[in-house]
Amino acid sequence: MEAQDKQQNRSQQQLVDDFPRGLGCCGWVLVILSGLLMVMTFPVSIFLCLKIVQEYERAVIFRLGRITDKKAKGPGIFFVLPCTDSFVKVDMRTVSFDIPPQEILTKDSVTVSVDGVVYFQVSCPISSVANVSNADSSTRLLAQTTLRNVLGTKNLAELLSDREGISHSMQAALDEATDSWGIKVERVEIKDVKLPQQLQRAMAAEAEASREARAKVIAAEGEMNASRALKEASLVIAESPSALQLRYLQTLNTIAAEKNSTIIFPLPIDMMNLFMNRK
Repeated sequence: MEAQDKQQNRSQQQLVDDFPRGLGCCGWVLVILSGLLMVMTFPVSIFLCLKIVQEYERAVIFRLGRITDKKAKGPGIFFVLPCTDSFVKVDMRTVSFDIPPQEILTKDSVTVSVDGVVYFQVSCPISSVANVSNADSSTRLLAQTTLRNVLGTKNLAELLSDREGISHSMQAALDEATDSWGIKVERVEIKDVKLPQQLQRAMAAEAEASREARAKVIAAEGEMNASRALKEASLVIAESPSALQLRYLQTLNTIAAEKNSTIIFPLPIDMMNLFMNRK
């Protein structure tokens, strides 16, 4: 990442260095005349020559149509000559915009509607002014085409489950394309994926069937575990007659508490053992 940033800075610096600086004889004559005009109209001209840009802005100055310095001016106060100098303000703050919903055909031939949001920032004010007519509008249009191109190589399952990977792929593609414009794409996010109604109903039916199958499996496992526990309990009770007597009394107590109208005639457990032995 650091090597990529260094390469980007070198390319931007090389681009700035390639701008022609010479004004020529006529240009210098006009600059001198502009300076004399400023001196003659002083102090009124001071209001036309001093400009201010905010902390989040930079000013790219043009003198007779040529960029004067290798670095943009600002923030604060800077000086321009009347008649010969002009400047363009560039906002350096992070800008976000929504990608309108795009109808996209996925790799497995499913039509979906996808929208997103992009965050970008101007990294080189001179390149954003000199290399592209409208950096903001160009980045918006490029984001729409990049979204369609990237999602066209994904199937529906990847689109629904791997949004983070898709966002990173879009960010890398946009950042590479806008490098020469002086734009740094900071983040790309997929906001919403709208599926056709028929596909939504099919996926809902599939999910419901999967939940029912899982519920039946869980119920069967519960019954199996319960039967094993009953078997172990019966073995413990068979080994201890006193445990059988306690269980018998507990059952009588439960029946008496739940159904008060029932008349219970408890029999000694020994009598029941006689019948069991005869059998």
